[in-house]
Amino acid sequence: MAQQRVPPTPNNFHVWFKYSLGTSPDLRRAIDILIGNKRKFDATTNRGLFATYVGSRGADDAAAYGASQQLHSVMTTAKQFLTTAIADNHSQIRAINDVADRSEAGVDPKLLVESLMNELTKAATRATKLEMSFVEKTRELDAIRDSLSKSEERARTDTLTGLPNRRALDEFFRDAQIAAMESGEPLSAFLIDIDHFKKVNDNFGHGVGDQVLRLMAKALQERVREGDLPARYGGEELIAVLPGAGLATCRAIAERIRRAISKCHITRRSTGENLPGITVSIGVGLFQPGESMMDLIERCDRALYLAKETGRNRVVTENELASERAAG
Repeated sequence: MAQQRVPPTPNNFHVWFKYSLGTSPDLRRAIDILIGNKRKFDATTNRGLFATYVGSRGADDAAAYGASQQLHSVMTTAKQFLTTAIADNHSQIRAINDVADRSEAGVDPKLLVESLMNELTKAATRATKLEMSFVEKTRELDAIRDSLSKSEERARTDTLTGLPNRRALDEFFRDAQIAAMESGEPLSAFLIDIDHFKKVNDNFGHGVGDQVLRLMAKALQERVREGDLPARYGGEELIAVLPGAGLATCRAIAERIRRAISKCHITRRSTGENLPGITVSIGVGLFQPGESMMDLIERCDRALYLAKETGRNRVVTENELASERAAG
């Protein structure tokens, strides 16, 4: 931290302690890239590192702990099965040795065969029970795995729109951020907001508002590229992260989505009534190496606000923010 002139605040110390331990490969790669590119660890960069790689990990750690607790009882039972099997095996070996000793002592062969058959029958019975117990525990493990998989999917999906949620967005952006800094390729994003959405809810009810949000989500999901991530950001705002796309490409995709939504016709399901058309405003931003997702989204949000101020139903990029400041 001293070498990179990082202030020793609690959050910064947490980040660099985690970096020195090597417990987060993504954090280590991000910092190494920043150092390699001779980036300054200013307040914005330090805040972004904490928010991206430390602050959001609490829920993941809790989920991992819960999963380990669920598996603990199954593994304990399996260990008990194996301990019992080993003990039974030792008993069987002793019994067979006893039969061998008795055969040397001249005991009736018929009795020896019966004793041996007895032990083999017991061994087969124990093995069958053990196999059945392991099969049962295997089914239990499969059920736990399926349950965890479904819970993980639910935890990453917005229930209203079916799009990935903020958690999935954070994870995707972390990977895209590191890939962009390593490869030098662009990374962009755009933020979508429904124009006059409050009026829609006030005039037609929240059910219609939810229908509009689902329509927007479908239009977004169908028009981004493979490898892009569309997600619900919050409220009536949707977002898309586009790895490998520069500002012009991102703007073109956003414009295609804006036009598609403006041409949609919405019918109220309960009455069949045709509702007024819906339009959206979109703000587009380009990732700067080393910044956090919140920094990028903040520029998208300012561009979105400018789109609202200048008439709505349009796409504005961060470049136009600079032009607006110059004109001001």
